[in-house]
Amino acid sequence: MTPPQFIQIHQPDDRALADELAAGLLARPAAASPKFFYDALGSRLFDAITELTEYYPTRTETAILATDGEAICAAALQAAGPHPVLVDLGAGNGAKAARLFAALQPRRYVAVDISVDFLRQSLATLQRAHPGIEMLGLGLDFSSRLELPLGAVDGPALVFYPGSSIGNFTPEAALHLLTQARVAAQGGALLIGVDLVKSASLLQAAYDDELGVTAAFNLNLLNHLNRLLGADMRPRDWRHVALFNAAESRIEMHLEARHALQVHWPGGERHFDAGERLHTENSYKWTLGGFEALLRDAGFSRVRHWSDAQGWFAVMLASG
Repeated sequence: MTPPQFIQIHQPDDRALADELAAGLLARPAAASPKFFYDALGSRLFDAITELTEYYPTRTETAILATDGEAICAAALQAAGPHPVLVDLGAGNGAKAARLFAALQPRRYVAVDISVDFLRQSLATLQRAHPGIEMLGLGLDFSSRLELPLGAVDGPALVFYPGSSIGNFTPEAALHLLTQARVAAQGGALLIGVDLVKSASLLQAAYDDELGVTAAFNLNLLNHLNRLLGADMRPRDWRHVALFNAAESRIEMHLEARHALQVHWPGGERHFDAGERLHTENSYKWTLGGFEALLRDAGFSRVRHWSDAQGWFAVMLASG
């Protein structure tokens, strides 16, 4: 058994992160990238969110892959060829991709996340369970640019992007990423999870649960921001807001100032009026036709999809 290999491409730049955060706080309206949700506590809170009754995306996608997994994998192998390289974007612990190993029999598993340190333990565990699959961990911020190092993919690949994370990208940015995914697949295919448009009440409940776990997840961003920027934001001064913007077909998450307050950090400050908001996340919701058109604009010529009976979520396979 060959141990997993690791390549760290993304190099953290504390000054650049602080500059990005400061620019976001000074913007009108203020905004922070959702990537700042995921410190150690934020990651654990998101795992808890996926277990909530209101949060349907994770369990619905899992059910689709369980019910239609045989057909999905057969179609993926037809598009990407036997024993493809499996490129897992935002791999995390690799559990979702690992469920496909038996059917796909990939010759190599390429787990992509922002930090290889985050990947080391999970890949070591996966390697012991699947000693016949080569494994490579890539520390890469693909939200900025998806460009795999030479040799990571040596022929047609299946690029796997589950979990509806594509919704965090504006339509323009999503098109850019999907175009790069087509190039990364080297003539193979893309398998992607897409959250679909549904009633505003269902959508808003998924992002504003009764237990307040999503609120804690959103508010914890302030703690992470304080550490990165040296700011003095207090979570008790803010409230969680989630709403469906029908005109943009997206859920928005915000933090709203409970009262007038001043935020300070080294070299800067910002006044917030009572009720003024810090925009923390967008999650775009798509129609099947709309996302298929986006995939075709990205250069894919063949698209198939599998959905749950309620039409809440889709797993889409794009190739060509």
